[in-house]
Parts: sequence; C-alpha cells; structure tokens
Amino acid sequence: MPARPRPRKSSSSMTGPPTIRRRSSKTPGPNWISCPFTMPARPGDRRRPNTGRHQCHGDILIFLDGNTLAGPDLVADHLAIHRQRPGVVVRGENFHLRCTRPFLDPERGTPRPGEEERVARMSEAERARAIVTRAQVTQRFDEIDRRAQAGVYPGFGPRKLYELEMEALRAEGDCGVLWAAAAGANQSVPRDAFARAGGFHPDISINEHRELALRLCQAGLKMVAGAARSYHLIHRSGWRDPLEDKDWEDIFYQAHPRADVALLPLLWQSLSDTAIIPEDFRILSLPHLAEIAGSYEGLPSREAVREAYMAAREATLSESDIRSNIPWGT
Repeated sequence: MPARPRPRKSSSSMTGPPTIRRRSSKTPGPNWISCPFTMPARPGDRRRPNTGRHQCHGDILIFLDGNTLAGPDLVADHLAIHRQRPGVVVRGENFHLRCTRPFLDPERGTPRPGEEERVARMSEAERARAIVTRAQVTQRFDEIDRRAQAGVYPGFGPRKLYELEMEALRAEGDCGVLWAAAAGANQSVPRDAFARAGGFHPDISINEHRELALRLCQAGLKMVAGAARSYHLIHRSGWRDPLEDKDWEDIFYQAHPRADVALLPLLWQSLSDTAIIPEDFRILSLPHLAEIAGSYEGLPSREAVREAYMAAREATLSESDIRSNIPWGT
C-alpha cells in the first residue's frame, strides 16, 4: 500500500466495493489498492474507524488521519514489528509539512479561503517548492521528506511533545503512562485486540487515540516505537487544542478515574509556547508524570488530583525557601 494523498474529511457518506487497480508489470512503481469506507455525517465521529474495522480483512489495523501521507515503508515497518513482537501497539514517527498550509488542494496549489492573496504573491518557483504532487508521492518521495519537520503540527510545543513521547517509547522502560504517547496517525494495533476493546470511544473526538491505547494497555498490550514516518500536510492555522476544547476531559476521566489522566493536561501546559505553569510546577516527561501520579491515586476527582499536586509543590517550595534562609551553624 503506497503512500498517497488521503481524501479530505467530509460530512458526506461514501461507500463502494473494494477495488484493486494494478499497474502493468512493465510499469515501475507500486500498485494502488483502494478499500471501501463510510464517512458518517458528524465530523470527528469515531464510528468511522470503528466501521472501517468491519470493512477490512487484515490482521493489523493501521490508522492515518486525514491530510496525512504514509511514508513508502510505513506498512512494511508496522507489519515487521507485529510479526516480531505480538501483542503490541506500534506508534511510528510523525512529521509535518508546513509549506502546504495556505493550500486548499496541496497538489494543485489552490488557495484555501483567506489565503488567496498570499498564494497569488507566490512566484512559480516558490509555489513549486510548496506543493505536493502525485509524482513526488509515487516516484520522488525524498523531495517530500526533505521538507518535513518533526511533530504532528508546527511549533515548539508540538515538537517537544513528540520528542518526549518517542523518547519514552524507545526507552521501553517500566513506565505506566506510555498509553499517553499514542498518536492519531501512524499507529497500528492487532485487529482482534481492537475488536475486543470495543474500538474508539464513541463520545471522544480529541484524545480518542490515547483513551483507546489506555484500554489496550490495561488489556495487556504494550506501546512500542516504530521507525516509519507519516507526514501531515498542514492545511490550517493552529489545531484543535485539547487544552481549549475540553469536552473530552470529563468523558475520559469518568471512564478512567486515574491520577495520570487528571494530570496529563499539566504536562501539555508545561510544554506550551506560553506556559502558564510556574517552572517548579511543570511536568516535563512521561516518566515524570508516572512518578507524580503514583502519589495521588484514590482522590475523588480530577480537580482534587490537580489541586493536591499543586498544593504539595507549593508546600515543598515554601519549606525549601525557609531552609535556604536559615543561617549556617544555627
């Protein structure tokens, strides 16, 4: 299954029989394989991948977001890891192309609403460097890879989060919050494990991949890192920020009333470009999150967990200040 531009998310419903279109054996390049899919009316509806599981027939499910390219070796890399290590959830490397941000169609270079003037000012050479063509996808993927940067989205925060998540996965230590390193794109899971878990939570449209990964880890699977890359073609300014769009928080915590779930937003806030958490209160790695969460299990709510953590940090800092002001020898 080669890398290729994925269709944009839509509110329409599209179904069809599976088709296979093979190139002539004399024609170089990969074969194209397309599968049926159904897109329910509500954007972000988790029935889409849940329905897709019933429509595919393989033993391994690989998830990609819309506007995402799969690297040429993505499928082979995921399958190789699953063959070598049964019972794992594989998260590959996530990169993005910022150059496609002003385009409605990244292949033709047509502007998205509000970007008409910016695109019109582009020279032919500048536009050629920014678009992503099918020829590049199928024959010259290195031209895409050279323009990519680490992280699902541009910016310091997304890149730092990506780096610490992959660092925790590659370390493969005894870290109890590796589920938090799950990704919405470039992630694979055994189909039978996905089915036993019940698929994605139907009421969560942000962090649904982490909630699923938590249930899979509770069922005995292990999160591991893969090396193959996916490439998010940026098509908007900003993103759906879980620190602002908070509908997921209550649902997630009600399903999993755990201290690490309650404290996870503090980790993200600690990595923000405009971090509002004082430096001494920040959580800067997944092992650090796991260590802290172990002290606050059993509290009645996520607010209680966060308040207890902040109060404990304040007390520790106050005690440290008092000690630092005691004259030596007294």
